[in-house]
Amino acid sequence: MKTFQGYRRADGRVGVRNQVLVMPGVHCSELAAKKITQAVPGTTFLPNPSGCGQSHFDMQTALKVLSGLCANGNVYGVLVVGLGCEFLREADYREAILAKADLPFYYLSIQEEGGIGRTVEKGAAICRDLVRDASLCMREEIPLSELILGLECGGSDPTSGLSANVVLGRVTDLLMDAGGSAIMSETAEAVGAEHILKKRGKTPEIGQKLYDAVTGWAQARQAETGENIRANNPSPGNLASGLTTLAEKSLGCLHKSGSHPFEDCLEYGERISGKGLFFLNAPSYDILNTTALASAGAQLIAFTTGMGNPIGNPIAPVVKITGNQATAQRMSDFIDFDTSATLSGLLSPDQAAADLLKLLIEVADGRASLAEMNGACEISINQSFSCP
Repeated sequence: MKTFQGYRRADGRVGVRNQVLVMPGVHCSELAAKKITQAVPGTTFLPNPSGCGQSHFDMQTALKVLSGLCANGNVYGVLVVGLGCEFLREADYREAILAKADLPFYYLSIQEEGGIGRTVEKGAAICRDLVRDASLCMREEIPLSELILGLECGGSDPTSGLSANVVLGRVTDLLMDAGGSAIMSETAEAVGAEHILKKRGKTPEIGQKLYDAVTGWAQARQAETGENIRANNPSPGNLASGLTTLAEKSLGCLHKSGSHPFEDCLEYGERISGKGLFFLNAPSYDILNTTALASAGAQLIAFTTGMGNPIGNPIAPVVKITGNQATAQRMSDFIDFDTSATLSGLLSPDQAAADLLKLLIEVADGRASLAEMNGACEISINQSFSCP
């Protein structure tokens, strides 16, 4: 179980999917991009709510995240469909994406092409060629050391910290032992556990970066909005399910990172470099974090949920894991794996972790997660606290 069947790109990237993306360069060109996707089977639509009408800071943040998604190892090639008068244009996307990955890149402008019909016709021709070329890529045996696993939790309840995150943490350790990589984000949900993160930095300097990321985010939130993070986290659903404090939620959340030291603390929109366990300084919100993880390079995302959350991602397959047996039974149409047997003693966390790792490798090999089968493909990009 030290390998998976993946796609090795010419530039060294590795993927578990082989996607041809069609992305609007701005929200105004979404219709044309969607029509191209609908016209060419085998393409994937990548939503983009950005590109214009934002502060310069927010547009550059969006460009970092979107270019990271396009450069993910799961992507073969990209067509960006712009309007023509927006702020983020061809040169911006071309430079940002190709700086991160050597892949086929195309750009069309609705205003230059002369309307939606001509743009769709030309875009469809480009995408048919891309899909044909992508189909020539074959899966091959890839060492597990090339896998980058995103770690996420949402809709948490007490079973998340007691079972699902514990099991996922064992999987994370197994992946680290095999030389692989994992990324954990959710900075806001580390509030109350920052002292533990500090101790888990590979060096004292990295530990301080982790600590500063968590405390700095909470302080920035307070300064910008006047809101204390503890006033709206845990969420109403967390509280109703039995979680009592943010610190309790954070301690349970941290379990999924396992026991290895953190190699570094990445900033939002930054990509992973090197091997091992990384922390991604991204705000707390399920869709935003799965987007950030895929943008940082995760080809596969393990998502624990106590109450149930059906979201997916257009770039990286999302595998849903719960420690709540009732949730697994009632929401079996989007829960991929149930760890609740570890609570009853029928299964040890190590046994459950071996089974979960087996499932994750099967998904990496090409088995569709339930989120993929359901067509779940949401993304979200963070905006600065202050509006322009």
